[in-house]
Amino acid sequence: MAPDSETPVGTLRRTPLYDEHLRLGARMVPFAGYEMPVQYAGVVEEHNAVRRAAGMFDVSHMGRFEVLGPDAGRFLRHVCTWDMTRLEAGEGHYAAACRTDGGILDDVYVFCLAPERYLIVVNASNAEKMKQWLEQHIAPFEAGLVDRHASTAMIAVQGPQWLDRLGPVAGREFVRSLRPRRCGEIAWQGETLFASRTGYTGEDGMELVIAAGAGPPLWRALLEAGAQPCGLGARDTLRLEAALLLYGNDMDEATNPWEAGLDWVVSLDDGADFLGREALLRLREAGPARLLVCLEAAGRGIMRHDCAILRSGQEVGKVTSGGYSPTLSTSIGMGFVPPALAAAGTELTVDVRGKALPVTVVPRPFYKRPKPGP
Repeated sequence: MAPDSETPVGTLRRTPLYDEHLRLGARMVPFAGYEMPVQYAGVVEEHNAVRRAAGMFDVSHMGRFEVLGPDAGRFLRHVCTWDMTRLEAGEGHYAAACRTDGGILDDVYVFCLAPERYLIVVNASNAEKMKQWLEQHIAPFEAGLVDRHASTAMIAVQGPQWLDRLGPVAGREFVRSLRPRRCGEIAWQGETLFASRTGYTGEDGMELVIAAGAGPPLWRALLEAGAQPCGLGARDTLRLEAALLLYGNDMDEATNPWEAGLDWVVSLDDGADFLGREALLRLREAGPARLLVCLEAAGRGIMRHDCAILRSGQEVGKVTSGGYSPTLSTSIGMGFVPPALAAAGTELTVDVRGKALPVTVVPRPFYKRPKPGP
């Protein structure tokens, strides 16, 4: 997670929870055009709270659009790599949205709320780009696009104790009824509360969307229920341990799903002519020229974004995401290397400010949450 160093503070937008962050003493930074909390008590403390108990994040900067109409599912099949027409009401799925050459425009999450009503969540940094792109391609379909970005707030509750924190607020029976990647809606203080069993931390939990005016009361209710406020700093270390990709670092428009390990979100068996399909077929046939791998340090030093990855002193790739892992107590990172160097156990080095840091390619992810007991 890198702040927007070039964005003037006066031009930054604020989420509906901005005043709540100030009240809690958060350190605010520019990110994706917003003034966002990077930390409250400290990155490591917040990271550990999510791994051991439950934390909550303001993710209102993420783009949110509803797609409505008889062709809503067909339209989303056309613009996504995964066949969204397979979704039943209450189901969601992760996918990529690709250019016609197979490059990734964004990674998205789509939820089916009803046969003619879907919610698509896009990255904050790509919200305006994706809005224009969706509007550009929706015309041939009997469907409409509604921007819910500014009119709603979005909060993520994550961690092994998420149910204990969210249950008293949203209703234990309701939240328990939603299995992983499922979603639903319930009335909360006169507003419709959307909840999905999804997240970006490697832990179990939910992401919530509600009308902007109800965002602060919901945040305070979760705070009173014991959820610890967490900032973007902890969100980044958590997602890195879970080897979850960050757009702009681990993928961009020059990256295709095959090389980024996203083959599981590309469905080609239905024969639908979605955007990028022909290019993805050719790219699959040719095989990737590089692969995204997980790297774990064997010594002291912190690998960061854009550090060179070396083999026998020769540069073979770049670190796309890197940092210190509070859970593993070492530096970890991801980066692209030639397929011949992508096998687990491969020993490489990373140039950290002129010093060679020994690293090993390890299986993805770095961290996997323990399975619940009986």
